[in-house]
Amino acid sequence: MFARDAPLARKADVDRPFGNPIGSQSPARERDTWKFSPHDALIIDKLAGYLSLNFWRGVIRVRMSCFFLVTFAGLSPSILFGVPAEVSFMKPAAQIARFDFVEISANVRGPDAANPFEDASLSGSLETADGSHRWAVDGFCDSADGTLFRIRFMAPLAGDYKYTVTYKQGSFTKSATGGFRAVEAQKRGLLAVDPQYPWHFIWQGTGEHYFFNGTTAYWLVGFRDDHTIQYSVDRLHRLKVNRLRVTLAGREASTFFGEPVMIGQAWTPLIAAWPAQSADDPLHPGFDYHRFNLPYWQKFDRMLQFARDRDMNISVVLDMGDSKVHPAAGGEDEHRYIRYAVNRLAAFSNITWDLGDDLDAYRDEKWTHETGVLIQGLDPYKHLETSHPAASNDHQDRASSWFGFTSYQDWSRKQHELILASRKLQEKTGRIIPQTNEEYGYEDHYPFWALPDSDSADVLRRTAWDIYMAGGYQTAGESARRGTNIRPDMGGGWLNGRGDDTQTMFLGYGHIVDFFTSFEWWKTNPHDELVNNGSYCLADPGKIYAIYLPHGGQVTVQLQPGRYRATWFSALTGEKIELPPADGAVWTSPAAPDQNDWALLLQAL
Repeated sequence: MFARDAPLARKADVDRPFGNPIGSQSPARERDTWKFSPHDALIIDKLAGYLSLNFWRGVIRVRMSCFFLVTFAGLSPSILFGVPAEVSFMKPAAQIARFDFVEISANVRGPDAANPFEDASLSGSLETADGSHRWAVDGFCDSADGTLFRIRFMAPLAGDYKYTVTYKQGSFTKSATGGFRAVEAQKRGLLAVDPQYPWHFIWQGTGEHYFFNGTTAYWLVGFRDDHTIQYSVDRLHRLKVNRLRVTLAGREASTFFGEPVMIGQAWTPLIAAWPAQSADDPLHPGFDYHRFNLPYWQKFDRMLQFARDRDMNISVVLDMGDSKVHPAAGGEDEHRYIRYAVNRLAAFSNITWDLGDDLDAYRDEKWTHETGVLIQGLDPYKHLETSHPAASNDHQDRASSWFGFTSYQDWSRKQHELILASRKLQEKTGRIIPQTNEEYGYEDHYPFWALPDSDSADVLRRTAWDIYMAGGYQTAGESARRGTNIRPDMGGGWLNGRGDDTQTMFLGYGHIVDFFTSFEWWKTNPHDELVNNGSYCLADPGKIYAIYLPHGGQVTVQLQPGRYRATWFSALTGEKIELPPADGAVWTSPAAPDQNDWALLLQAL
């Protein structure tokens, strides 16, 4: 919407009409630089004899058509368009770990593309040495002047690979070939839906199941320095959070949702994925959608790499409903942005794509479907995709192959019922995928419509249990009340991912992780009919019964005949208490140790 029209010609183009390097002083120098053929040089010399120099410059300035010049003088078309003086390719590492990537740079000497983001390209193909697997991959421009392009090849399999890369500008092309080896290093790799238990996720690299425990850090890359970004990722990783929702281009600068955060030298939510005339203006930044703000993208790269080394999955949220400006829906500016994001980021194994936060506030279902399919086609590695509408049940493209899992926004405190209903809706499509609610409240954040204490740390922790016990997954937001650019300036929470040791909500979520990862949770399904007193039950009948008692007390469980090891688990503290074995088809637990919420785990002996 705020794209500036590209200039018709740059001053440098007029000064050097054939795209010769600035500072060229003589025809001889120009010939040396561009390496004209003897035939071309002879024609130019003859032209100088027939035409005055001023007339010749005039012809060049108005950029007369190649057809006219060729017809007029028999010139070779190759000298009529700007082409680089030289393109060289840097060889990648000879060996990498599986699910890492090699990066090949194309170094362009004497670039002359008017806009290297549009007028030149680097593309390639990657295949296993035996030819059994092949990926078409596109690269990206990584310098504003067009001197550097990069292409990234991720290795999804162990073994030998061969590749071809091609730089193209107009009719000019230059290619290179090479190879490398990927060795098995037990990296977890891409996140995928488990084909055997499709309500759940697995890591493709190891086959381990992924217990999805997320938080929001929308404007994490709004921090100016890498240290704060890395500290925030590391802290959340230690708290057993394994997924962050981070926006790539979304902005916010109106109300900050009532939280104690401010724009300042250390952090801003007015991130700029494109060059801007006034990046700090939330309404009229004057984005140049034809180019990209490379220092910002390079910082996003560094964040992804740091997170990948900690097995932290990053949900790349393409845009935000809170932004006041967006590229035109479905237009070339938007597609250019999406292509660049995929070309640049897809080689990171630890990402998933999110089409947008509060997506239905600025895009419709047709756009969602078309854009999901577009990314599915562009991404050579097929990372999981989702969308995050505000009216969750109304805008889920559940049956489409691009749609990898739901990403609800629902702030009710009936989450157990919501996820159970969501699973039934999914079953009706004939296609099973994981069900997640990625926005059900932020700690200590109370919109005008929220009930008092409805978003306390304890309420959100209990709500997370409700979701997991229905066979779903969740993303929660930590308190922002420790401030950003406001004293004590140690937080930001759900807005940017930063916090300190005074914030303890995720300690409670860590107990959830410990409980579920102590058994094969992915083999269980909701079976609330097997328990009483308002308890919840996940079961693989005859093998595993995981029961949650929201208010303590006793529970009676309908069991398959057999003997089961029984263990109390404190949802509040993580304490474990062994019980005598449970026997028989019907078993009643002893009373829970107190009136807080407790879980019971019964496992067949």
